[in-house]
Amino acid sequence: MERASAEALEAEPDGFFDILEERRQGSDISHALRTFNPQPYRGAAPTSASALNRMVLESQHLSYIIQEITLESDEPREVLLKEASAILDEMSQNLQLGFIRLLGFILSKVFKSVFRSIHVNEDGLTQLRQAIQEYPVILMPNHRSYVDFLVLSYIMFTYDLSIPVIAAGIPLMGMKLIGEILRRAGAFFIRRAVRSDKLYWAVLSEYVRTIVRTGFAPVEFYVEGWRSRTQKSLIPKLGMMEMVLEPFFKGEVFDISLVPISISYDRVLEESILAKELLGFPKPKETTWGLLKAWTVLKEDYGCMHVCFGNPVSVRDLVKGKMNCKQYNLVPRDLPMKANKQTQEFVSGLAHVIVRLQERNVVLSPWNLIAVILLQNLQGIDLDQLTHKTLWLRRLALQFGAHLNWPKHISDSEVMSSNLTLHHSVAHCDKGHIHLAEEAGPVPVSQEEGVFRRATAVLMCASYRNQAVHVFTRPAMVAVTLTKAASNRTDDIFRHFNLLLELFSNEFVFIPGQVFQDFEEGCSLLQQSGVIGRSDQEVFVRDEGQETIVFLRAILQPFIESYQVVFRFLCEESLQTFTEKNFLHSVRRFIMKLIISGEVHSYECLSSDVQKNVLSTLFRMDALTKTKVDGQTEFSVNKSAVTRIRDLLSK
Repeated sequence: MERASAEALEAEPDGFFDILEERRQGSDISHALRTFNPQPYRGAAPTSASALNRMVLESQHLSYIIQEITLESDEPREVLLKEASAILDEMSQNLQLGFIRLLGFILSKVFKSVFRSIHVNEDGLTQLRQAIQEYPVILMPNHRSYVDFLVLSYIMFTYDLSIPVIAAGIPLMGMKLIGEILRRAGAFFIRRAVRSDKLYWAVLSEYVRTIVRTGFAPVEFYVEGWRSRTQKSLIPKLGMMEMVLEPFFKGEVFDISLVPISISYDRVLEESILAKELLGFPKPKETTWGLLKAWTVLKEDYGCMHVCFGNPVSVRDLVKGKMNCKQYNLVPRDLPMKANKQTQEFVSGLAHVIVRLQERNVVLSPWNLIAVILLQNLQGIDLDQLTHKTLWLRRLALQFGAHLNWPKHISDSEVMSSNLTLHHSVAHCDKGHIHLAEEAGPVPVSQEEGVFRRATAVLMCASYRNQAVHVFTRPAMVAVTLTKAASNRTDDIFRHFNLLLELFSNEFVFIPGQVFQDFEEGCSLLQQSGVIGRSDQEVFVRDEGQETIVFLRAILQPFIESYQVVFRFLCEESLQTFTEKNFLHSVRRFIMKLIISGEVHSYECLSSDVQKNVLSTLFRMDALTKTKVDGQTEFSVNKSAVTRIRDLLSK
């Protein structure tokens, strides 16, 4: 591996500035109480939260749905209207500037204590300011930490931008005092799994559409649906996406601007909790007391945060040639209309595009690269060798288009040292030898307890690798296919690449219908980096690229092994029908035995998220079926189909 020259590695992203710098020099109370003068959407008339609720309850859309439910269930209209009003009272935000000021003051104190800096891209803020004045704006951040929820409103308040209303999970509403503060800071609360509740869905969808249609405020929601416990991008959920786009489809607004936002952390506050959740430990209940008990966490150093506001995406521009909106002219705007296949495909494709834009704009830290190296050296690695490999990987990541926050004005050894210090909970340095840090506890421990402790350390480290995995996914898939395909012929390699993409379409984010573009991206990046050569009909690995191919294959190996071991479990175990809960418990015990026996080497196989992704993949590939039994989803496995898929992956 060659050391990259300093001139070639000017990796600090341009155009970012630290919003905490001014806060450290000024008065937090003056900042909170200063004049706040945002420029709203020019088509919006001033509307109160209560007036917004009245519009929803008096809408023809909701009236039509209530009439349908009345005919279906014989429930009196008055009872249903009262129920709809109660749903809206539970759900709706009550945005008040006074509470934004209160949060502004509190968050200035907290952020200065927890983070060294919060970097925001100036161009992104300028474009966002313009977009808010022209069309309804939808803010679409990735979701990696509970801090995401707070930091965007803080930035918007700091720079006189309209405060967004934010889709939040219902558990946050139940936090005493905190829930009400969040409601008055713009949060509206949504229950989980509500699509089957016709009245609730109607109230929610009409509420969201009314906010967008009137330009009441920018709408903020997580297209991934929830916080990523693995820190890897999640496959987008489409419910909210459909709701925010419908006013455009129906011609109620001229255009909608979607703003992808990429939030990244040097160190994630919930790193240990998230790893344990993946191993089956119950998620801590979201309570005010729990928040207060976690206050000690805020005494730690969490390094820097980067928030990148992407270029606003015009729905009007994207829809051209992909979808015919004239179908919506055939039905009165106030009446519900089920999206046809073309609309569903457009919404799904657009949601995937947004997640890919989030990935492309994310700013990585040196630790993300260090974590990649550590996970390929679980036995430990000397600091000098770790530094050497990380600098090599820095060069490769930049060649692959990564945005990297590598400090310019300190030595590489200082960068490594400071990152190891910051992440003392993940890795230790013992006499120049680096190894993963396992949680202390009583000794001796059982074999199972030892595996869980080791797995927790591995999954914590993997969460930081996962923040960078999108940079390497496509080249790594090509690297795997180059050793698995029947020949070096491009069509053979593409065929195997297509299989990998189909298998991992629940693991990584791929825009539907763009498998050829993904293959070309992977090949082009490898070719530009001097790893492979290409002719009209063949792809071959250059001698100097062999080491890179091995390295890239190792990045995907934990995912490949996880899928293989779950396939093996489903083929070998006697269970034919199971619930997800029973599956997770049984497969965890199965994998635990294989790790203890030495048959399985990757501790990442124990991650419940990967195991669930395998189920989703098999269902999509018709190797599993789902049925509802007593309100629970049961899976039935087609062992011969799973065996066929396992054999294809093993080739």
